[in-house]
Amino acid sequence: MFGYYLELALRSLRRSRALTALMILAIALGIGASMTTLTVLHVLSGDPLPGRSGSIFMPRLDPRGLRGFDLSADLPAQVTWTDGVNLLNARRAHRQALMTGGALPIQPDDPSIDPFFVSARYTSADFFGMFDTPFRYGQAWSATEDEQRAHIAVIGSELNDRLFHGENSIGRTIHANGADLRIVGVLKPWRPVPHFYDLNTTNYGAAEQVFVPLTTSRAMRLTRNGGVECWGMGSGDEDHMESASCVWLQLWVELDDAAAVASYRRFLEGYAREQVASGRYDRPARAELTNVMHLLDEQGVVPGDVRLQVWLSLGFFVVCLVNTVGLMLAKFMRRAGEVSVRRALGASRRSVFTQLLTEAGIVGLAGGFGGLAVALLGLAIVRMQPNPAAELAHLDLTMLAATFLVSLFAALAAGLVPAWRACRIPPALQLKSQ
Repeated sequence: MFGYYLELALRSLRRSRALTALMILAIALGIGASMTTLTVLHVLSGDPLPGRSGSIFMPRLDPRGLRGFDLSADLPAQVTWTDGVNLLNARRAHRQALMTGGALPIQPDDPSIDPFFVSARYTSADFFGMFDTPFRYGQAWSATEDEQRAHIAVIGSELNDRLFHGENSIGRTIHANGADLRIVGVLKPWRPVPHFYDLNTTNYGAAEQVFVPLTTSRAMRLTRNGGVECWGMGSGDEDHMESASCVWLQLWVELDDAAAVASYRRFLEGYAREQVASGRYDRPARAELTNVMHLLDEQGVVPGDVRLQVWLSLGFFVVCLVNTVGLMLAKFMRRAGEVSVRRALGASRRSVFTQLLTEAGIVGLAGGFGGLAVALLGLAIVRMQPNPAAELAHLDLTMLAATFLVSLFAALAAGLVPAWRACRIPPALQLKSQ
């Protein structure tokens, strides 16, 4: 029966080509605009650690001075060197990583390649296991090498391609900041979106290309990048950041279950009370555990204009849908005589209603293809913008399927009232007028 309805629908659409084209165009423009902005929002607000973000937490403390104290204010998203090292060495979590961002000057062995800078991450050994970074060659360094301040590095695939033409470079060295760093691991292409583990350096930028033990970076006095908040006298001296009254490091811990979360929270609260009792903290003891997605929400990582654009595009889609309803109503009511003849020959209201909705569904699918073309064009324009987040705007399989599903259901919704109105016309009145 569906094949029969489909044949009737195609014949009807071909008889009114101009009206059909207008309906498809209206849906295509609405769907295209909506899916462009929804795709951008989908990419920028995604989970950077699917399936694992709920077990990754940022411990947060408040070691700042009393000046500007506000009990309702958010706690810093960074820690001091003293607190970071204390919590790291306590080893109360399954994994923990203390880190900061940086930049390294690279001096290639190939004289034809000029020296250049790459972004770096100075961190501890658990970084790679905690964030499930994929390795192409080698592996992460060990906690023992952290303690030894070993001159070693894990490099990204882009840097490996640039320096070693993509070959296995384990055991070779890179010359950075006047020193040699032995390569122990090479990552596969890896770019968490957003750049959740350090929002002070970038929200949506690419992952770093060189990873060095944090202890090694401090011993070598490597250049540090990222946010810093200081208080007290003599704060902010880059050569004395270990003893400065500044928060400038990111600390992350992996906690496997609710019991581990509760245990670590008790430990963290106890640690904060100890620091207050010792006189090191001036403010009342406060401690929090914030998981990845909550931190992204709190920090407002997704630009506000992206959400505004989504609402505007959805409003435009509604306007397009209202126009489609009007066009379908005009088309279906024009066929009142045909519908009445079918009803007089024994067709039920249900079968006529189904046939008209089948016609609306075909318009929706055609509008989906048109909307896909509009969305691809819109995303191409977005990627031309000079913004690190813009280059991420690509249509994935989820949004591709959503394009056709939304288009189909929107067309069916638009066809409900026109089809119902057409089926409610008394056949006798139409037959008498013929």
